[in-house]
Amino acid sequence: MRVPQTICLLVGTAISYALIVVGIPALGALMRPGTWPVVPAHLVGLYMFFIVIVILLYAAGDDERWKRIRNEIQFFFGAQKAWLARSAVIATISLAGGYLAYAAARSDLDTPPELRAIHPAPPSSFSVGGKMYNLLTLENPLRADKKNFARNVRAGAEIFFKNCVFCHGDKLDGRGHYADAFHPLPANFRDIGTIAQLQESYLFWRIATGGPGLPREAAPWASSMPVWHRFM
Repeated sequence: MRVPQTICLLVGTAISYALIVVGIPALGALMRPGTWPVVPAHLVGLYMFFIVIVILLYAAGDDERWKRIRNEIQFFFGAQKAWLARSAVIATISLAGGYLAYAAARSDLDTPPELRAIHPAPPSSFSVGGKMYNLLTLENPLRADKKNFARNVRAGAEIFFKNCVFCHGDKLDGRGHYADAFHPLPANFRDIGTIAQLQESYLFWRIATGGPGLPREAAPWASSMPVWHRFM
């Protein structure tokens, strides 16, 4: 009984994937006992791209072989007697695609092993609304407005209770209505390690750019704070 050429090519592709994902780390573990290296996902994708190209070139390199493969594919997707195998393959591909989409979209709530910079170093300057701000020289203009200080404080409180209280809480303790939905929890402003020790220029940058404005050292936990300069 001749094994279908298409099956051979699919098995070869699967074996190649296994060698990359498992074989390379196993080789690294043999060279350095006690470790298990991980092949980065982008390298796996790159290797598989070239492997698939080589397999397709092999399949199309001989007219007789290519004709046989085409006939097998047409039989699989068109013959009535192959409906069970065809349905199983389609269901498997659909389930695998759904799982990959779910795995890519879900958030990981496990505490990461790496240390995270709670207050990462800000850039020297950044842009808001087309205007550049130099954080090294930036000062709060409202603090110098002694005449309207009380009014400015009331305006700030109003902004906080309209936008920030839901996460940071009415007691400024990071325990607002939505706090339990986030990991890590929203910042606790009553902690002396937050606002009490940070420059106002830093807070301006942090609030204006939100979670998406954080540098890499703030990973792997991401801040859920919005980019507030787009809304206020």
